[in-house]
Amino acid sequence: MADRLTIGDRRLYLCTADRPDLEQFLAACIEGGVDIVQLRDKVLDARPLLVRAALARRVCHDHGVPFLLNDRPDLALEVEADGVHVGQDDAPPALARRLLGPDAIVGFSTHAPAELDGAAVEPADYLSAGPVSPTPTKPGRPGTGLDYLTYASQRATKPWFVTGGVTPGTIPDMVVAGARRFVVVRYLTESDDPRRAARALRDAVDASVNDRADAPRP
Repeated sequence: MADRLTIGDRRLYLCTADRPDLEQFLAACIEGGVDIVQLRDKVLDARPLLVRAALARRVCHDHGVPFLLNDRPDLALEVEADGVHVGQDDAPPALARRLLGPDAIVGFSTHAPAELDGAAVEPADYLSAGPVSPTPTKPGRPGTGLDYLTYASQRATKPWFVTGGVTPGTIPDMVVAGARRFVVVRYLTESDDPRRAARALRDAVDASVNDRADAPRP
């Protein structure tokens, strides 16, 4: 089972498609510091996706972190995932909540101030904000820039995670802009050593967030 940390306590969120070494990859990322996982696969049909999601759920629960499925609250229900993440064009958060119940984690993507403001009334537990930089995982979507993170830090009424371009080198500026929680895709999925890459990310997150917390207020 996932541990008892709230969604707001989590800092490093892996979003990954299926891959041949999914079991080993997820374990390595979690051991490196990932503390929440989403399986986002736009290729697999429903039945094979259920098989892979069941494997991912087992690995995550063996390591004490929540497992979420992208886009499909129906399949998340079937596989007994901890929750689901939906986008602006997916099933609405209210439907996900009705299907999965009050204890499930429901995440909701936002890409602009109006979407973030509108998400305040949605039955979502957390939001994502971005992508800060254009990313091939969201083809055709422009980057929001760091200003959107500042907006989210000032206006969001729920915990939120920044997406797009998260690396150890970009994390400090994102933290200055207001981010405290981070979604990572390519820095981990393209790494030859995902455990080491996850540790580098987690160290950068912890150091930057702690430095910001300790900084004197103006």
